[in-house]
Amino acid sequence: MFDLVGKKAIVTGAARGLGKGMARGLHKAGVDVVLIDLSNQVIQTAKEFNLSDAKTYGLTGDLSTQEERHRIFKEVLTLLDGRVDILVNAAGINNKVPSIEESLDSFTRVMNVNVTAVFELSQLAAEVMIKQQSGKIINIGSMTSFFGAMNGAAYGTSKGAIAQLTKSLSNEWAHHGIQVNAIAPGVMATEMTSHIASNPELNADFSNRIPAGRWGTPEDLEGITVFLSSAASNYITGTVIPVDGGYLARV
Repeated sequence: MFDLVGKKAIVTGAARGLGKGMARGLHKAGVDVVLIDLSNQVIQTAKEFNLSDAKTYGLTGDLSTQEERHRIFKEVLTLLDGRVDILVNAAGINNKVPSIEESLDSFTRVMNVNVTAVFELSQLAAEVMIKQQSGKIINIGSMTSFFGAMNGAAYGTSKGAIAQLTKSLSNEWAHHGIQVNAIAPGVMATEMTSHIASNPELNADFSNRIPAGRWGTPEDLEGITVFLSSAASNYITGTVIPVDGGYLARV
């Protein structure tokens, strides 16, 4: 029930960090994966994946614009022979700034990448998946899907929206054999959290709350990604699953 050999997947935000870790997990499981990122580094990342006989492709593009989203998806369909079994919406940006100082342009860009792009890519993928009568969509939430952000109103708002978008899409598409779920990573060691890791006070505040006694890594998302992409999760949809070392459960 965990067999994914021969499946076709798209992973956004896959040049590095959590997206790369999730794509690596799928590749190890034998999935043909198209990695998408704004950074040209995604091309090299795709070349690094030689862990199975599955194919990997790297595509660059700006998911904040509708024109680019449609261009990229059209190219993806060509690479994957018109089939999409798995979509992982891992691309995301943050702007750490007090809300009183955040510009509308900045707020809008975060929402475009973190929410609007997720909706439209899910919509495009679902058109293919509905014809197949099967598919898995995995979104990326956050601890701020459950509670408010500090000096990151746009990011927190976007991740709250991801939780609700996941539930709404799951309601509409479940009868087509499509499961839509979200992963909510806890404190993860990535470039996006480097400002926390480098601040001794903030680092201690976050670290002391994690019952597992360590920060998470991109590798910690490999298993949950494979599970949510496989037949083992066919009756699981509309969920937001924390992968946080117990962070959310800690008082």
